[in-house]
Amino acid sequence: MKNKLIIVDQTDQIIGYESKEDCHKGEGILHRAFSIFIFNDCKELLVQRRSFLKPLWPLYWSNSVCSHPCKGEDCEAAAHRRLTEELGISTTLNFLYKFQYQARYDETGSENELCSVFIGKANGVVRNDISEIADWKYINPDDLDREINSNSENFTPWFRMEWARIRKDFKEEINSLLKTKIFNGQ
Repeated sequence: MKNKLIIVDQTDQIIGYESKEDCHKGEGILHRAFSIFIFNDCKELLVQRRSFLKPLWPLYWSNSVCSHPCKGEDCEAAAHRRLTEELGISTTLNFLYKFQYQARYDETGSENELCSVFIGKANGVVRNDISEIADWKYINPDDLDREINSNSENFTPWFRMEWARIRKDFKEEINSLLKTKIFNGQ
């Protein structure tokens, strides 16, 4: 990767730049990241199965897009860029929240990220980049909950954390985005 990732402290202050590979070695170096959740008019979430080429969590199911801003790029601009590159989608994104997490993937490395979470709505054709995404599908939120509850090991750790938080704390924002009630008072 030509561009370096943005290394931050726990308050999101930039403290340097490092290669993607170095950011994910060992326990990882705290860096900025983002996750995008794209819904459609059928009240379904677009989820992706990560490419087998991914060194961390290959072939695991995850949210619509997850990636990193590079040096000189803010999270929202990077989110729009990656949404177009990975799925061929362009849409308005709404920021929900930011959180920090660290997750280890065997001896290969770790995610150690300060992650901004965005939601958006799109319909139409998805053109996935096969070097990034092995498969994708739209799924009803209740069906997704059942899949995560019965096979959590098939999903990336950040996706499970983010989805649980969205279900708990951001029902109104999703309902407003879709102009309909997708989440009840569960």
